Amino acid sequence: MQPGFFDDEDRLATLEKLGDPLPRLNSIVDWQAFRPLLQVIHQKQRKSNAGRKLHDVTLMFKMLVLQALYNLSDDQTEFQVRDRLSFQRFLGLSPEDTVPDAKTLWLFREQLARHGLIDQLFQCFDEQLWASGLMPKGGQIVDASLVNVPKNRNMRGENKQIKKGKTPDGWDDKPNRKRQKDEDARWNKKHGKSHYGYKNHINIDKEHKLIRRYAVTDASVHDSQVFDEMLDDENSSRSVWADSAYCSEAREEQLRERGCKSRIHRKGTRRRKLNQQEQATNHRRSKVRARVEHVFGDQRTRQGNILVRTKGKVRAAVKSGLMNLTYNMRRLAFLLRPQSACNTS
Repeated sequence: MQPGFFDDEDRLATLEKLGDPLPRLNSIVDWQAFRPLLQVIHQKQRKSNAGRKLHDVTLMFKMLVLQALYNLSDDQTEFQVRDRLSFQRFLGLSPEDTVPDAKTLWLFREQLARHGLIDQLFQCFDEQLWASGLMPKGGQIVDASLVNVPKNRNMRGENKQIKKGKTPDGWDDKPNRKRQKDEDARWNKKHGKSHYGYKNHINIDKEHKLIRRYAVTDASVHDSQVFDEMLDDENSSRSVWADSAYCSEAREEQLRERGCKSRIHRKGTRRRKLNQQEQATNHRRSKVRARVEHVFGDQRTRQGNILVRTKGKVRAAVKSGLMNLTYNMRRLAFLLRPQSACNTS
C-alpha cells in the first residue's frame, strides 16, 4: 500500500501524544541564543569553497544534546538521526537532507573542548532560566557524583608516575598502548568499592532543583576541595546544605563570614559520637539535601551517567557539562509544563 501524503505528520503527532519530549524542548529552548558562541568553531578561513559544505553549528549542537539525552555513542547518534522521524523533526531535517556522520560529530565535540565552550553554553542556558523566571531560590545544595571511565590496568609503578604528572617509562615507545590510557583519571574508594574516573561537582537550588554551578575533577579530589567554587552568591536564600564530607570548623567559619547559614551535616568521630540532638538535626537536613540525590539519580537512569567513554579530563568535562546542561533543559520542560498536566498528574 502506498503511504499517504500526511502519514508522517500523523505518525509524529501520535508520538507527541505518547510523550515525545523533543517537540517540547524545541519550543521552550532558544536554540539560536547558542549560535554566537558556537560560531567560533567555523571562524577558521577556508582555503577554497571546494569540498563538503560545513554543517550548521546549531544543528551539530542539537545532535550532541540528543546524544546526551539518550546516552548514545557517535555511531548510534548518526544511525538514530537517519532512522527516526522524531529526531529529524527535532533537528529540522527532512529524510532527503544530509545527516552529519559520526566522525563529524566527534570532531565538533572536540572543537567544543578545544575552544572551552561548554561552560559558556551552560551559562548561556542559565540566562534563559532566569528569563523564564527561574532564578536560584530557597538555598543551595552542594554534592558530587563519581563519573566512571573504562579502567586502566596499570602497574603500581606506572600509577605512581601518573600521580606525579609524569608519563610512565616506555609508554612513549608504544604509542598504540599510550593512546588507550587515560593519564588524567584517578582512583577513588567509596562505600568499600573502588571507582576509576572523575567527579561531577554540582550546586542546585532548593526551590527548582536546577544545576546552577558545576565543576569536573579527577575522582581523587575530595568533595570539600571544590566547595568554595560551588557556592552561588545569587541564590535568594543564604542557607547551604551539604553532607558530612564538607563538615569542618574552618568551613563553618567561612560560611558565617559570607553571611551564609550552614545546614551541613554534623560528623561524628570514634572519640566523639553524635548526640541525639545532632542526629535529629542531621535527619531534618537530610530531607532537604536528598533533593540533590534526585538529580544524580535522574542522570544515571535517564542519561546513562554510569560510564563515560572518553579519554582525558577535558573530554570528560565536556561530556559531564553536556549531561548537566541537558538535565537542566529537561527540568525546564518539566517546570514549565502546562497547568492542566500538573492537575492530572
